[in-house]
Amino acid sequence: MASVASKIYSDDVSLLVLLLDTNPLFWSNTSTTFSQFLSHVLAFLNAVLGLNQLNQVVVIATGYSSCDYIYDSSSLTSNVNSESGRTGTPALFGSLLEKLEDFIDKDEELIKEQEHGDRIGSSLLSGSLSMALCYIQRIFRSGHLHPQPRILCLQGSPDGPEQYVAVMNSIFSAQRLMVPIDSCYIGTQNSAFLQQASYITGGVHHAPKQLDGLFQFLTTIFATDLHTRSFVQLPKPVGVDFRASCFCHKKTIDMGYVCSVCLSIFCEHHKKCSTCGSVFGQSKLDGASTVSDKKRKAPDS
Repeated sequence: MASVASKIYSDDVSLLVLLLDTNPLFWSNTSTTFSQFLSHVLAFLNAVLGLNQLNQVVVIATGYSSCDYIYDSSSLTSNVNSESGRTGTPALFGSLLEKLEDFIDKDEELIKEQEHGDRIGSSLLSGSLSMALCYIQRIFRSGHLHPQPRILCLQGSPDGPEQYVAVMNSIFSAQRLMVPIDSCYIGTQNSAFLQQASYITGGVHHAPKQLDGLFQFLTTIFATDLHTRSFVQLPKPVGVDFRASCFCHKKTIDMGYVCSVCLSIFCEHHKKCSTCGSVFGQSKLDGASTVSDKKRKAPDS
């Protein structure tokens, strides 16, 4: 038996970790229903599994207040021929639909218990990215042959600026593990988080205008493995939004102050860094404004 140079099966075997946006606050305000969206996603997952018998799919539900694993094809291969009890749905996804229904019910209960205040109705993207990376890291350390992992974010909810630090940490972790993060944004406004995630990790970002042909977009763009992508023409990043969120008010800003020690970002000048405790000097912008104010004042005669 020939020795294996790496722990990867081959170039065309993939481990797809899908982050599914189930935020009820988003789906209650869209023209497309969640059931229609889910039908496209299930057909796409079935196509990915059909491309190669060694392909694996993991689905993580991303809600408003929580996230959880709802499907793992590697642990359900023995139940492929079992009956699902749902018409028009492959038997393989029977457990996925049951766990997804339970997850949505629990997430809606958590929404009712929490006080929203001024918080944006964003999904817990930082949590689902962390769970995806933990699963991939466990696969890396299993000691067995594994497929090439990649993450696909199916997101519709707006970005939550309060998750900026956690999301960026996950993005840089994926970059270090050489795990590309693909993103398909189905909301009205584009996502700066997903644009940066795909750009930094070498993934593909796409925001389809119409969701009627979502299955075609998913199969032609995101079903391709990493080896095949070098032969096909995929959407290239255009105008990536690199704006950051401040650490003090969790707001997206175009210009701000950066701590030279820990690189924390603030929208206003502070005397002391709230992250590392470094003491700041007087801001040059504040000093320039003070000098200009003095020049505007006429001297007393």
